[in-house]
Amino acid sequence: MPQAILNQILNQLEILEPEELQQLNQAIQRYIVEQEQVTQRTTFHKALLTSGLVKQLKQPVYIQQTEHQLIQVQGKTVSETIIEERC
Repeated sequence: MPQAILNQILNQLEILEPEELQQLNQAIQRYIVEQEQVTQRTTFHKALLTSGLVKQLKQPVYIQQTEHQLIQVQGKTVSETIIEERC
């Protein structure tokens, strides 16, 4: 981070209320923890690759789930039909 930006941030601290400073502190702490976790994970992955335990690391695929719309059905419910067929 360039020194000028850091100085601007430090100057802005003086005008924040105590509650705002606390919120800022919490946000910074969360950010630091997240960055440490990323660093640890990256180091672990590199160690696995270097040691030969794995040949490649696959990244998880996140599928965005859409919200399903309910439909109206006439007649018996599915659960009633299943129960009747089993008896």
